[in-house]
Amino acid sequence: MQIVLFEPEIPPNTGNIARLCAATGTRLNLIEPLGFKLENRYLRRAGLDYWPNVALRVWPDWDAFAAQGQQGGRLVLTSAKEAAACAPLQHFAFERADCLVFGPETRGLPPDILARSPHRVRIPMLEGGVRSLNLSTAAGIVLYMALARCGLLEAWA
Repeated sequence: MQIVLFEPEIPPNTGNIARLCAATGTRLNLIEPLGFKLENRYLRRAGLDYWPNVALRVWPDWDAFAAQGQQGGRLVLTSAKEAAACAPLQHFAFERADCLVFGPETRGLPPDILARSPHRVRIPMLEGGVRSLNLSTAAGIVLYMALARCGLLEAWA
């Protein structure tokens, strides 16, 4: 299982996701351009002292990641804007090698990235007031659901 952040913009979100990845042994892929420098103090602070435990890879662009970083896993795309085309998270058949892809906080995944995979999920929410969840919250929900659906949490119980 891998998390892929396409052009992330907000340092604390990426730092929180890095901590999530350290806690679960999940590779974190960052696709440039980033909206911050990796030396950003807010990014570092959100990740605390867990950064040495993060399997981090930074890619110059999507094509570089697709050529080498995907490692045979499916691209599982997330989208709040394309909800009708996405399976509810709890009904999706995750696989152990999946790459869970999240878009930039202010824009989401662009159409050309969404066109790269038919595997799309959404986090079910009540209709009416909230358009989307915070990126780090969404990544945590999706990752833990994927790990659970693949039976990967049982060893940690």
